[in-house]
Amino acid sequence: MAHREHRYAVRLDWTGNLGTGTSAYKAYSRDHALNAGTKPAIPATSDPAFRGDPARWNPEEMLVGALSSCHQLWYLHLCSAAGIVVTAYRDDAEGVMEEEGDGGGRFTAVLLRPRVTLATGSDAGRALALHHEAAEKCFIARSVNFPVRHEPVVEVEGGG
Repeated sequence: MAHREHRYAVRLDWTGNLGTGTSAYKAYSRDHALNAGTKPAIPATSDPAFRGDPARWNPEEMLVGALSSCHQLWYLHLCSAAGIVVTAYRDDAEGVMEEEGDGGGRFTAVLLRPRVTLATGSDAGRALALHHEAAEKCFIARSVNFPVRHEPVVEVEGGG
């Protein structure tokens, strides 16, 4: 199959100038908005530990969310192609980031905990195995330099 290139354009607008710009560490807000075309803006900021607004998304949450979303989209595609009917999907994902003494840091791991419900008659064993294939195909997971682990749970409606 031929390789294709895809580009994703996002505009960031800083909205945190409180009147004196970045004249001091505490003089500005970390608030900003992410925009992509005509989509609704995502209100973003830094983590509250770094003076961010807890009511807004921060980059770390967005990274964990992107990994969870990518896995889910691949998983649903693979189930559909395999004739497995998913009726519900939820993931309680969690990322771990270590902050270093100099203020820098990095993610060390993300754990996805997808909980999937299948229609009666679906192959739960095959559905569970498809999480591994989804993990291998996820564009975002393949792009990060830390492990993305999975603890999936698969249930069939009616317990069958």
